[in-house]
Amino acid sequence: MKFEDFSISKETLRTISEIGFEEPTPIQVSAIPIVMNGGDVIGQAQTGTGKTAAFGIPIVEMAKKGKKPFAIILEPTRELAVQVAQEMNRIGAGKRIHAFPVYGGKSIDNQIRTLRAGVDVVVGTPGRIIDHIQRKTLSLSDIRIVVLDEADEMLDMGFIEDIETILKTTPAERQTLLFSATMPLPILNITKKFMRSPEKIRINPKDVVVPEIKQVFYEVRDADKLNALTRLIDVEDPQLAIVFCHTKRDVDDVAMKLQQMGYSASPLHGDFTQAHRDEVMEKFKKGKLDILVATDVAARGLDIKNVSHVINYSIPQNPESYIHRIGRTGRAGKSGIAITLVSPREYRHLKLIERTAKTTIDKKSLPTSKEVLKAKEKSIAKEITAMISDKKHEGYLKMIEVLAAESSVAEIAAAALCIAYGEPKVAHVNESAAPEQRGNVARLFMTIGRKDKITVSEIVKAIASGARIPGSRIGKIELHDSFTFVEVPADLADMVIHALDDMMVMGRRVQIKPANTRKEFSAKEFDGRSGRKEFPKKEYPKKEFDKKEYPRKEFPKKEYPKKEFSRKDYDVKSVVKDKKKY
Repeated sequence: MKFEDFSISKETLRTISEIGFEEPTPIQVSAIPIVMNGGDVIGQAQTGTGKTAAFGIPIVEMAKKGKKPFAIILEPTRELAVQVAQEMNRIGAGKRIHAFPVYGGKSIDNQIRTLRAGVDVVVGTPGRIIDHIQRKTLSLSDIRIVVLDEADEMLDMGFIEDIETILKTTPAERQTLLFSATMPLPILNITKKFMRSPEKIRINPKDVVVPEIKQVFYEVRDADKLNALTRLIDVEDPQLAIVFCHTKRDVDDVAMKLQQMGYSASPLHGDFTQAHRDEVMEKFKKGKLDILVATDVAARGLDIKNVSHVINYSIPQNPESYIHRIGRTGRAGKSGIAITLVSPREYRHLKLIERTAKTTIDKKSLPTSKEVLKAKEKSIAKEITAMISDKKHEGYLKMIEVLAAESSVAEIAAAALCIAYGEPKVAHVNESAAPEQRGNVARLFMTIGRKDKITVSEIVKAIASGARIPGSRIGKIELHDSFTFVEVPADLADMVIHALDDMMVMGRRVQIKPANTRKEFSAKEFDGRSGRKEFPKKEYPKKEFDKKEYPRKEFPKKEYPKKEFSRKDYDVKSVVKDKKKY
């Protein structure tokens, strides 16, 4: 299908052709005809599927210019509001549609002046939109289309009540378009309350992952992630790279350490002022900054064409987040690389992402020290060649002539490189240990034993069900008091470790790892959990006591005469009289 099949005006067709749109994406094919016919739409699709054009093209085609805005688009973040407003202005350039972003962190006076001058489409965050409504600087009385973009993100950020307030302010006969990666209950409640017989569109996750994006992962320990990251940056030599971390603290820490190592990197998260964030983004877009270290929210909606690498320093928390992240590369038909650093205990989560997104993430080994040094030498040689061609080195030629009288030119050049780049060293990285192999069998160590009331058959069942391998393929099992040795086929060892490590078995958390190859400890010598030496308990004979030797002493019972109770002794009236005395 082509854009010409949508009955779009010549001006808009020319504009989207200039932007570089060739064929409509699945979400655009499904949504554009429905919106053009005046229907409400619920679109379940992730970032990178072409959602902006899916609602942007119909808005431009249906727009009626006036003093008040015709359409309003709600976005969860300032970055997305700016990004979508820019995209709307590009799509609507042929029809002179003016989209304007409103968000916090910018002067509200400038926004008020622009709104009073008149705009066609308002794109903004819910908080600032409500601020303008309360100030009566924004009227929604002429709104014909409302777009709730990234609705689940707005829910996570606590905007659900603000969204309902804004929807109540718009005319009842409006069109409502809702786009969300997931559909939690509060979002479904909004669709029931504020939408009229909406058409539901769901885009298969496998259609979201761009084929041009090469997806790989490297298994490293958490302590070695930074050194692994620098190795990959040195060898891959990305044009522009975005490094994703879970928390703001991680973002600051990783960015600072990269800067200290000489990399052109900068952090980006919500704690920075809007002015600083704009400055960082501008540098990154112009290529003055090579590496952007960011949180998911800060980087959501970024559309930078030359991002060649996306690196998940922290594994995404869910499949949708993974798709959001890798969608930052492979833009405008270009190829890209998505790299994920995974610790052994995160392997199962990665497989969940793989299954849900219906994609394949290939495992790779980290570049060796020799490969890193070779890549560094190549980069240095490139810089030297560029400097010679630009003749920026000529001021040092006389100095070299003087030094050449005492040392060779090669030694002088090597010393200069050492001063500029330091000694050629590569930090060591421990990749996940390989299991001890005996022929085609690997021996594994489990932190569970007889004391935990587990049997050999239960261990077989746990491994077979957890790693999804036949029980018949599990070999010899040595069950000790506090630990167990298990033999499995060598080609399945990694799978068993990844599936069972840190898993609950018989009510306790169990670690599984390659058996120690240096020395095997017997259960008699060492405790499997703590590694402390066990000493034999000294037994003392129990002494038998003879009852005759210690006779029980009998004490005579003292008898007391029973007192007969008489009413005469306790006359009620006399008691009452006595009570009055006190």
